[in-house]
Amino acid sequence: MENSDEKRLANAASPDSTTPASPPIMTSASTGIAPTVDRPTPPHSLRNEIRVWTRDLLIAIGLALVIIVFLYQPVKVEGTSMAPLLSDQERIFINKFVYRFEPIERGDVVVFWYPLDRSKSFIKRVVGLPGEVVEIRRGAVYVNEKMVPEPYVPPQYEDVSDFGPVRVPRDSYFVMGDHRISSNDSRVFGPVASRYIYGRAVFAYWPVDHFGSLSMTEASSK
Repeated sequence: MENSDEKRLANAASPDSTTPASPPIMTSASTGIAPTVDRPTPPHSLRNEIRVWTRDLLIAIGLALVIIVFLYQPVKVEGTSMAPLLSDQERIFINKFVYRFEPIERGDVVVFWYPLDRSKSFIKRVVGLPGEVVEIRRGAVYVNEKMVPEPYVPPQYEDVSDFGPVRVPRDSYFVMGDHRISSNDSRVFGPVASRYIYGRAVFAYWPVDHFGSLSMTEASSK
């Protein structure tokens, strides 16, 4: 009896040889992730990337050219009638489509066909709008009996003579150069019909020291 009991105890204490051992439980400290090693870019991938960048650059240049050609037009200023805002031989861009979406406003620097010779273009500033009464008294501009501030006209460029009053016709604009004593403008050839106005000066690009946008604020600072 004792032998059989010892055998049973021995069998109970010995592990089951047919049962596979359970795998060890790995703790977070023992389960690390191998660091990613940067592999060199294959030559063909680098070539593809260069082609993509080149394509995107060419598309961007093409779009810029389309915008410049169809929306903006480079022009050269001849004369000093718009000094000090614009100087003789200065290069600027004009927006050719702005007045299809926006009205012409007082203070705009516009480019138009010269009413007395449509083969020539002039650039002047809008002073009077359709239906308004424009008058000049000792160089000061009055519109509908109210004086118009003109910070873009330096004192040395003022013309102290009188003019008017005149009423601006419908669909026409009274324009003047900032250099009043040497400007051929609406005081000479009359108001300009809106159909002759084909652009607004927006940006100067040459000479470099005049590089920047064109506005009434900048006109007074030049």
